[in-house]
Amino acid sequence: MPSLKSYRLRIRSVQSTQKITKAMKMVAAAKLRRAQEQAMAARPYAEAMDKVMATLASSFKGGTGPKLLSGTGSDKVQLLIVATADRGLCGAFNSSIVREARRTIRTLQAEGKTVKVLAVGRKARDQLRRDYGSLIVDTITDLGRPRVSFADAQKVANRVTELFDKGEFDVATVVFNRFKSAMTQIVTVQQLIPPPAPEASAAPATSGGAVYEFEPDEGEILADLLPRNLTVQIFRALLENAASFFGSQMTAMDNASRNAGEVIKKLTLQMNRSRQASITKELIEIISGAEAV
Repeated sequence: MPSLKSYRLRIRSVQSTQKITKAMKMVAAAKLRRAQEQAMAARPYAEAMDKVMATLASSFKGGTGPKLLSGTGSDKVQLLIVATADRGLCGAFNSSIVREARRTIRTLQAEGKTVKVLAVGRKARDQLRRDYGSLIVDTITDLGRPRVSFADAQKVANRVTELFDKGEFDVATVVFNRFKSAMTQIVTVQQLIPPPAPEASAAPATSGGAVYEFEPDEGEILADLLPRNLTVQIFRALLENAASFFGSQMTAMDNASRNAGEVIKKLTLQMNRSRQASITKELIEIISGAEAV
């Protein structure tokens, strides 16, 4: 049976851990509100841009439009942008994204396609390196410090555009967590290049075969709009990830604090039982000695 001193040391250790988890929960809760507001504010703009690009892509058929819009005409080489966090201690936030990325990689490889991975965040690189290290073409880290900015998304978009201009891939897809609540995040797979065609059920009846007139010039407008749309979609994914990360971290730290409290109760109970047994033993020895005299 452990000594009373060892029980006290273990209780102090767990109490110190509990203080850390409570502090991390409070920090995550404070950052969650701002991150959630940014994610919610970016959704309407990103969704509208996505619909416009999808409709434009369906208008330029046969590869007549810019490559960022109409694609290369092939889907042989797939670039998977796996967006996670640089840090852990956030529950299943990172593992759920990587799990979906693994499933997508296996599905694409089973279809005979070549897969390349752009890891955004250290956890994506670390968790995929063992099984799919040869597929990782680059890693981008240290984004979102102190908070996610448009420049962070621009950094990722520039790298994706650079790879696309070199002919390194045909289709680009991003995997991230969409924020729903502090306890729920939805793993989302979104195609970025080329924009997917709008679903027939979701498209308005008047959108089919629509004719667009560009002013001043089609090439000039699309040259600015297409890279901007790519950056906007990546920016949205990073904002959703940030809100999901803080929500998951807050929940995980709250659970850790509760678990630490339960451990402290159990250790305290065991320590009291051990102390009571020691006192009882000493009393028995004193009484036995007195009776012997």
